[in-house]
Amino acid sequence: MSGPLVVLVGPMGVGKSTVGQLLAAHLGVPYRDTDDDIVAAQGRTIADIFVEEGEAAFRAIEKAAVETALAGHEGVLALGGGSILDAGTRALLAGRRVVYLSMDVEEAVKRTGLNTARPLLAVNPRKQWRELMESRRALYESVATTVVATDNRTPEEVARVALDSLELKDV
Repeated sequence: MSGPLVVLVGPMGVGKSTVGQLLAAHLGVPYRDTDDDIVAAQGRTIADIFVEEGEAAFRAIEKAAVETALAGHEGVLALGGGSILDAGTRALLAGRRVVYLSMDVEEAVKRTGLNTARPLLAVNPRKQWRELMESRRALYESVATTVVATDNRTPEEVARVALDSLELKDV
């Protein structure tokens, strides 16, 4: 199967971009983030897309970006936190090396401050983050080849655990 060597999934703020760049550097392959692809193609932030067009429009844009990246990128690919909500995207991840980067709510607070730049967390961010994770955890787990907890680990430690669990040391 062509496409990414590794795909990273997980909630917003878990460190997909940071860990993805470390993995790509270690493996000597390019790094790509579908959120970056969307911002570049749309010429505006994801928060602006949510505000101006709504979540459904954003999810359609996201689905197309993920399909394009899965078909054409051969390095490490990070997907937006909600991309796994789409059944078609989950189907496209079948048979691929997918790492689910997980964290608990207290870690999320430390990392993101659960700030309002996150459109889905604008009101009562702790409660909303918990609800998002309750609704998404099983989906992340369903597409994952391996799960790496990021709590109390540096990005370098997370990347090492991911490499070891995927047995990609010699790639």
